Amino acid sequence: MRISRTVKLLFLLLLPSLGFSQFRKYSNEFLNIGAGARGLGMGAAQAASVNDGTAGYWNPAALVGVQNFPTLNLMHASYFDNIGKYDYASFAIPESDNKRVIGVSILRFAVDDIPNTLFLVQPDGSINYGNITTFSSADYGFLFSYAQKIKDDDDLKMSFGTNAKIIYRKVGHFATAWGFGLDAGFKMQKNRWSLGIVAKDITTTFNAWSFHFTEKEKEVLYLTENDIPVKSTELTAPRLTVGNSYNFKLGSSVNLLAEADFDFTFDGRRNTIISSNAINVDPHAGLEASIKNIFFVRAGVSNFQQALADGDTTNQKKVWIFQPSLGAGFKINNISIDYAFTNLANQSNPLYTHIFSLKIDFGKKENQ
Repeated sequence: MRISRTVKLLFLLLLPSLGFSQFRKYSNEFLNIGAGARGLGMGAAQAASVNDGTAGYWNPAALVGVQNFPTLNLMHASYFDNIGKYDYASFAIPESDNKRVIGVSILRFAVDDIPNTLFLVQPDGSINYGNITTFSSADYGFLFSYAQKIKDDDDLKMSFGTNAKIIYRKVGHFATAWGFGLDAGFKMQKNRWSLGIVAKDITTTFNAWSFHFTEKEKEVLYLTENDIPVKSTELTAPRLTVGNSYNFKLGSSVNLLAEADFDFTFDGRRNTIISSNAINVDPHAGLEASIKNIFFVRAGVSNFQQALADGDTTNQKKVWIFQPSLGAGFKINNISIDYAFTNLANQSNPLYTHIFSLKIDFGKKENQ
């Protein structure tokens, strides 16, 4: 009996979890996509400049930028021609003295309506399309954030923050995983300069997987010579992000914000600009031009890596590629609507993604 393409897809979904208590270089990658069209339009360079409810994702220390009133952030994006769906929501509440802020964020990345063809082929070799069912593969992240000011002078501001995150992953009824991890952040602002430092998965985030195959499913997997997993644990190694931003004044009503971030990973060699077994460095940068703090235009670059050159039949020549992004937004009173346009891998492929987000401040703020 031959194994179908869908069964192979199922095992590709489970593949990251088939080991036992070991680090996975790309574990929980859905938590590294980003949050909010503003940040994604700026090439995910947000560790130093973020100042709204999405800070719970980018840098929890920057949540102190939420002042006076609670704020709600919502985002939706689709990938692979609407096959993959990514949604994000956050709610941040400042305390009455504006020195502390608490927040909660929810992320979901899912591929729905995946055909399950385990029982498509009958024991006699006939095909029964009525046996095809569907399932979803969904990853959820729940972030509980706390931020507090350390120093709040006119010329120097400092804050720190933490995240406690719970991870839930589900592949149909076949497999589920629960995980837990901690993040920590620091932000310092002096005049027009800002520095952000974020340490993610500082305690090593883990996912504990359990599998739930029926006896009939186990029989099919056995006949198709596939291993039947029972339990496993995958570990996510810590990573560090350091960002620096500067706000240029280009007139009485025009600002230009520039930020450069550097992601440091320590889990073995990766395809990054600086790559080694001990440390990898992945830079990304973004710009945001604002007019009267009402209209915004953004651009960014990220995901620098080497790939095989197009048209090279020897598969030997490598070139550097990157992921560009553009964005725009506007703000009316307490409502902000943002849009980002980017692709999935590099500047030459046609897989583009449209990202929309909405921010609501529950209370009218004074003009900044």
